[in-house]
Amino acid sequence: MSNYSSQLEIEQRAVDRAYNRLDDLRAQARQRLDAVRAAGSHGSPTQRTERDSFATMYEDRLTQLRSVEDRLVFGRLDNTSGDRRYIGRIGLSDEHHEPILTDWRAEAARPFYEATPSNHGDIVMRRHITLHFREVTGVEDEVLDVHSAHVDEASQSGTLTGEGALLASLSSRRTGKMTDIVATIQAEQDAIIRADLKGAVVVQGGPGTGKTAVALHRAAYLLYTHRRMLDRSGVLVIGPSSTFLRYIDQVLPSLGETGVVSRTIADLIPGVTATRVDEPYAAKIKGQARMHEAIRNAVAGRERVPQQLPVISINGIRIAMRAEDIREAIRDARRTRQPHNKARETFVREMLETMRRRYVDELDYAPEAEELRDIMSQLRMNDQLRITLNLAWLPMNAQWLLDQLFSKPEQLHRYAPWLNKQQVQALVRPKGSELTVSDIPLLDEALELLGPDPREAARAAARDAARQRDEQFAQETLAQAGIGSGIVSSSMLVDQMQGLDAELTAQRAAADREWTYGHIVVDEAQELTAMDWRMLIRRCPSRSFTIVGDVAQTSALGGTRDWARTMDRLFGPENWSLNELTINYRNPKEVSQLAAEFAEREGLYVSTVNGVRTMPDSVKHEVCDDQQALLKATGQQAAQLASEFVQADGTGRVAVITPIALHDEVQASVKQALRSAMTDSQMQQLEQGDAWDHQVSVVGAQDVKGLEYDAVIVVDPGMIEQEAPSRLVAASDLYVALTRPTQRLVILRTRADEKTITV
Repeated sequence: MSNYSSQLEIEQRAVDRAYNRLDDLRAQARQRLDAVRAAGSHGSPTQRTERDSFATMYEDRLTQLRSVEDRLVFGRLDNTSGDRRYIGRIGLSDEHHEPILTDWRAEAARPFYEATPSNHGDIVMRRHITLHFREVTGVEDEVLDVHSAHVDEASQSGTLTGEGALLASLSSRRTGKMTDIVATIQAEQDAIIRADLKGAVVVQGGPGTGKTAVALHRAAYLLYTHRRMLDRSGVLVIGPSSTFLRYIDQVLPSLGETGVVSRTIADLIPGVTATRVDEPYAAKIKGQARMHEAIRNAVAGRERVPQQLPVISINGIRIAMRAEDIREAIRDARRTRQPHNKARETFVREMLETMRRRYVDELDYAPEAEELRDIMSQLRMNDQLRITLNLAWLPMNAQWLLDQLFSKPEQLHRYAPWLNKQQVQALVRPKGSELTVSDIPLLDEALELLGPDPREAARAAARDAARQRDEQFAQETLAQAGIGSGIVSSSMLVDQMQGLDAELTAQRAAADREWTYGHIVVDEAQELTAMDWRMLIRRCPSRSFTIVGDVAQTSALGGTRDWARTMDRLFGPENWSLNELTINYRNPKEVSQLAAEFAEREGLYVSTVNGVRTMPDSVKHEVCDDQQALLKATGQQAAQLASEFVQADGTGRVAVITPIALHDEVQASVKQALRSAMTDSQMQQLEQGDAWDHQVSVVGAQDVKGLEYDAVIVVDPGMIEQEAPSRLVAASDLYVALTRPTQRLVILRTRADEKTITV
């Protein structure tokens, strides 16, 4: 047996021990869950609640233990005393509480990512362990102490190497899901992941630097380190698109974390999802910080003195409604600082009291309580009074308010007087139009100022009253059972009675617009507008954020191209830090250099300075005589790349990035070429599943942000540039398109397109 083989065998025994313990823990959790479920629904309410609470706990534990199956063990640390510490996805101990595996987020695992030959403490060697399912297929050692005997041992056994584990992960075929980097986190990434929870951590990095992976691993680290707080408040992850969120949705579960809310700006408000997109210019206007004033003005504009005030007749006595009474009631209602619809209750109550006083002043005697109640009842039922009070303080819901604002130019002029005619015209749309993505922060602003719809508020009040009755019943039940504390509380019992006991924090947070999170992760943050940020900060008053993006990739006209300008305004200069990732792990050097040179020529800020791989055949240019030749060449190239990179096991991804104007023709050409080059069964495999997960995709430049593919074809880059709303956005879109591949980049264009822009 070779020395290398003996090392594999040593690690296989350690890996088997970890997996055996994982299997034991799964079996224990399953047995306990089965025992709880077998008890059925018998017993007292307290006993049933206790069983359901335990069932939820065991279900969550099983989910966690199942999600860490892949690459459970990936590292080992050896110290000067000869002790070995294995690093993995979660912490495991044997039945005697002796450690088997150290969680990668634990302080004891930090040297696995951060130790260097010049700063390694008592760690002398770091070993990377490669698994295929549960089998050890490779080991690689980095000796950190050059004076250690580990140098000769690793050299003789053939395990001494540098960054082999990292390079192997970079060369693997892409899938429709992002993989974690827990086994290959680099030092500059680890420092960001372990940064303090307080304040905003901004991560600037070019394409392929691992920004998204760092953000997600940081979320997992914070959940591990601040478990007690974040389990109660939750973590929110904001992504640029639903496709992107599907792409990353397995990363956190694979790291042992399942209770995170993932949303886009478009679906952040429960029960509301926007799919339409505004024209870039309109989106920019809606995203400006001043637009919150327009919403506030629109709300305040419905708190006014009507032009005509009635004279009410009650029992033959005429009572005039006076303007000064309305103004005073409005002032009193505003002083409550409650949302518009809630403050309206104060306004209405004061006006009714005022009208009743005026009625009493007209009497020659002091009325008794019964007569006063009757007067108040008649006032409430008086149609003239009701209509006038509604005109003075209109009850509203947020969507109606926005619909009124954008369907009536005169309202936009009145409530947003800083807008010029061209800007107003860009925002006006037909009454009843669907919400757009850019409307969502404005809608959130309106919901904050208005409060719940009055009708919904009435339903909520009824639910609250019912819950209070249930709470009282629960307390009495617990008192009769002699249980007042411990695993069961009256609140838990009410949850069981209402069927909510199994609802996780994340589920509750996602369903509650007013939920405040302990931490928010924002990906592709350079795209967010001032109103987007206002919406997010409302959801995290502590302003604990992980913000990742690249100002060279900004495609939104209202987005960020200077972090300091945006972050200083949001957090204050002292409450955020800028961290730059400089190494491109995704693209071959040839691709990275081509893209960086293009971006610099176009005036974009490029922060990435290094690539880690050289692949001489990774860039290909082809110029076609005309558009027909271009379409044919695109199909042929797509078929060739599919045969090279797409595998029958579902791995391998090829993207054809095309101008919007050519999308349908390119898609038809690619499909025809694939059908000619592949069998029916191969084509069926390519087309199965959701469109976002196809192994060969025809997409626009805006669709691929945050994603990566084995090979990419960029079609007519000059036309892609011409479709953008500005020169900088055009440069950013092309920069994104050029930096998606991990293996191969093909640029196809016509001779006419070649004259428009140099790529």
